[in-house]
Amino acid sequence: MTGIEERGTELRRLHEEPELLQVVNVWDAVSARTIAALPETRALATASHSIAASHGYEDGERIPLELMIAAIGRIVEATDLPVSADLESGYGDPGSTIRRAIGVGAVGANLEDAHRPFDQAVAAVRAAVAGAEAEGVPFALNARTDVFLGDDPRPIAEKAREAIERGRAFLDEGATCVFVPGLLDETVIEQLVGGLGPRKLSVIGVPGSVAPGRLQELEVAHVSYGPWTQRLALTALQDAASALYAGGVLPDGVRVLN
Repeated sequence: MTGIEERGTELRRLHEEPELLQVVNVWDAVSARTIAALPETRALATASHSIAASHGYEDGERIPLELMIAAIGRIVEATDLPVSADLESGYGDPGSTIRRAIGVGAVGANLEDAHRPFDQAVAAVRAAVAGAEAEGVPFALNARTDVFLGDDPRPIAEKAREAIERGRAFLDEGATCVFVPGLLDETVIEQLVGGLGPRKLSVIGVPGSVAPGRLQELEVAHVSYGPWTQRLALTALQDAASALYAGGVLPDGVRVLN
């Protein structure tokens, strides 16, 4: 699978089939090759936080767009699997940013609303979909709403209703699925799937999250892991360094993966 049209078609298909799409997020070429080498890997996704951190920037569109797009391009070049790009809020111009990501081979994207006013959030999704359509490439837009993030004191059921309202509007504009990050329990996930429809909800896996097998039973479309994969790798690196400083040696079983 090498052509961008084929990769885009495949990513759309993976969101529609009954099996949960698990995507382990990557941040550079070597992490992309490492995960792509696993037979279970069907697609890759970048993590904007992880890419920014690897270049010395804070999250939140602090890394220059040109550098982010270049990093996405190197990840695409490292594999022939479909790659979805985390494009944060679209860098002020979602349509143009989507087109630039497609230009380096991405066939999907996360686009977050940062809990902006409803009309602004819907307009951003509309612009992103139009940008992808202008490129003529099958594209999977994972439209994210941040209703469950931050210190919002409202009852969970009220936040779920708002996430559904925003998500339905995003789907109406052409989004492939709706990404609702946060530590969600089964009750909330069931409410979101009931409001958005089967195979239309995307969630994030964090410590304490619902297991993938159960997510599939709940008819969730997609689970990704955001910056947690890089945190896992860096935790292992720091722990290994501590063991070496304490007089240890490299353990048996270390593999050459690059």
